[in-house]
Amino acid sequence: MDAFFASVEVLDRPEVAGKPAVVAHDSPRSVVTSATYEARALGIRSAMPLVTAKRLCPDVIVLEPHFEKYRAYSKKVMSIFYDFTPVVEQLSIDEAFLDVSGAQKIFGTPEQIAQQIKDRVRDETGLPCSVGVASTKFVAKLASTKSKPNGLLVIPEEETLAFLHPLPIEAIWGVGKKTAEVLHKRGLHTVADIAQSPPASLISALGQAAGTHLYELSWARDPRPVSTQRAEKSIGKEHTFNEDVTDAVKLKATLLFQADHVGAQLRKAQLEARTIGLKVTFSDFESLTRSRTLPEATSVGREIHKVVCELLDELKTGGRAIRLIGVRAASLVDAGTQQLSLWGDEADAWKEAEIVMDQVGEKFGPDSVRPASFLRKIERTRESGTPG
Repeated sequence: MDAFFASVEVLDRPEVAGKPAVVAHDSPRSVVTSATYEARALGIRSAMPLVTAKRLCPDVIVLEPHFEKYRAYSKKVMSIFYDFTPVVEQLSIDEAFLDVSGAQKIFGTPEQIAQQIKDRVRDETGLPCSVGVASTKFVAKLASTKSKPNGLLVIPEEETLAFLHPLPIEAIWGVGKKTAEVLHKRGLHTVADIAQSPPASLISALGQAAGTHLYELSWARDPRPVSTQRAEKSIGKEHTFNEDVTDAVKLKATLLFQADHVGAQLRKAQLEARTIGLKVTFSDFESLTRSRTLPEATSVGREIHKVVCELLDELKTGGRAIRLIGVRAASLVDAGTQQLSLWGDEADAWKEAEIVMDQVGEKFGPDSVRPASFLRKIERTRESGTPG
């Protein structure tokens, strides 16, 4: 989908069409969630601080986000995909791979199928999308990116290398800023440069896994099938403060709220996490992450909170002002797959209590019941004069 969140918002604000606009909460601490292509032409990008976006374009239109609408439109779009093929791999709320090899007798050539999908998405949702058609997932992804916005690009299998090799190395999955710097220092600037490099040289520079991966992709070798099994990779919750925070009490109170939310989401998905992570972004926008792998997977918010508080203490921030803090649960497994109870009776009791909280929250709303310790921490925060 093209600028998905922004495109959805413009449906309800047709007067914004063709103008630079961003999706964000209109506050000094907000960041851009999505930007129209008119805004992108001015240098505005997702994850950019809103104040920076406004400096680049003082007249930029700020659209408040409505995530429930994005989820609803995502379901409509994905249902259209399933009308063409059951082999759909949804990557995110606005992106998917489709294997249409078995649909050609009914719907025509891959290019004809791609055009039919674009037409139906536009007719049934009013939203634009871009489609890339290729013989591998990697190249199809590149083709869809190159065709944006609202485009369609077909790369026949015999023309794959002619399309791929002139591209900059940053086009390859896994080549971020640091990897690109390493490759540039070795005189590698295009995908063709990587393809013509000895694999041993790439492995020496990047390591066995990354070097081999880049070399294979440079020759368009991507054997991964379209997978209909979509495993949840992680569940997290972040919060950007209206004002920078140094008070540990407020930070840990926020972490408690986030840990409870993550625990509830894990239980709802019938998952448990083996790894718990903490993310901190300071006032100068430097971000640090720390994680810990647990001896036993958990979905108990209280245990998650204990781990992230320990990670925060170990971080030794030195009183630096923090603008964002977040909790993430990863290495997810199906609930109940582990037999031993290493957390002990107290954790089992907390899990039972939190399950009851889930049930109350479903009936009366997510904020209808909270741990008393959270409320006490909030009260101490207010008494200390720290902004709440």
